[in-house]
Amino acid sequence: MCDNLLDHIPALRAYARSLCGNIADADDLVQETLVRAIEYASSYRPGTNKRAWLFTIMRNRFYTNLGKRQRETTGRADCVSSVPEIQGQQEWYLRGQELLRAMAELPVHYREALVLVVVLGERYDDVARQMDCEMGTVKSRVNRARKIIKAKLEDRV
Repeated sequence: MCDNLLDHIPALRAYARSLCGNIADADDLVQETLVRAIEYASSYRPGTNKRAWLFTIMRNRFYTNLGKRQRETTGRADCVSSVPEIQGQQEWYLRGQELLRAMAELPVHYREALVLVVVLGERYDDVARQMDCEMGTVKSRVNRARKIIKAKLEDRV
């Protein structure tokens, strides 16, 4: 078996690619492994399997880096660069205009019940007295108005 560190690079690359899944990270891992091997060359015992020693260093570096990556979440949800400073209001304005047009197209008795109950927050029994009809009629008109508006808005999307 060879004792030259450089002779083991092809095997280290293959093992690193199987661990990392992409070439760039694998090459970085091979480089880290070689640096560690040189740094701790005094701990290598001559006559033992140098390839296995290098693979052990690589596996340990891989799992150390993996743990760091899980703890240090850079560029994720806490990154301010992905959040716009001001939320756009144009879409909500346009949706509001569509809603107003759909409400304007409602028959008057539906529109009146919807505005009083949903927009102004009046109670059904109060609206029934104002409109001079039964509370069930008001509920029915509000329900029908909601369905008509929903259908019109879905058609425009």
